[in-house]
Amino acid sequence: MSKFYNPKRTRNVFDPASREPFKLSRSKIDLFLNCARCFYLDRRLGVSQPPGFPFNLNSAVDTLLKKEFDIHRSGATTHPLMKAYGLDLVPFQHKMMNEWRENFKGVQFLHQPTNFIITGAVDDLWVDPSTSLRAGKRGEERNIYVVDYKSTSKTSEVNLDADWQIGYKRQMEIYQWLFRQNGFKVSDTGYFVYANGQTDRLAFDGKLEFDIKIIPYVGDDSWVEKEIMKAHECLMGDKIPKAGLTCDYCDYVKAVNNAAF
Repeated sequence: MSKFYNPKRTRNVFDPASREPFKLSRSKIDLFLNCARCFYLDRRLGVSQPPGFPFNLNSAVDTLLKKEFDIHRSGATTHPLMKAYGLDLVPFQHKMMNEWRENFKGVQFLHQPTNFIITGAVDDLWVDPSTSLRAGKRGEERNIYVVDYKSTSKTSEVNLDADWQIGYKRQMEIYQWLFRQNGFKVSDTGYFVYANGQTDRLAFDGKLEFDIKIIPYVGDDSWVEKEIMKAHECLMGDKIPKAGLTCDYCDYVKAVNNAAF
């Protein structure tokens, strides 16, 4: 293990005796759903999973897509990709848009029963053009559509059919839940803007070309409240939970312990 990696944290660790609101991100809720043990070790004991490598190319695609849709946001115009998919929508104009997108801030809601501040950084929001200019008001009358950017490179058609993409769907549903808790009218239908890097070109020529696809997804956020309560119950306990059935990290630790002892 790298000498620069210290898995033990002291900040943002849950204290059952504290009365201060505790921030719990969308990704940590997903961690709880994948493995309660890793979640407990991370949020209660401050022992994180080893960090993965940064996806810099994916981040670059996200940044460029945001810049592109922001051009149409400022003009309240429909992006050509929306038109190609028959979507009569425009990017949502709102003074909080930049903060909603920012990591470690995002859209937030204080869940009173648990005293958790649930957070999530959204990629984009779209809205019907007839209501887009009323963004200065609270938004009870607006029907917004949550949008998430994804990027990959594969020879087959991109879709949401793989088992591991359940995380994408949960992500969308938590965002929908968060905006509903903040007083917005949110469509059950969200959209994934999926960029697929093409490898069948004759040469690289210093550029990577993408096919862009919009994939609609009908979300159901009815599970979110229940899982937040379960996550709180988990952190309040004094016993480390069992490992998730398909947790690669816990399987690795178990294999190491078996080999070493």
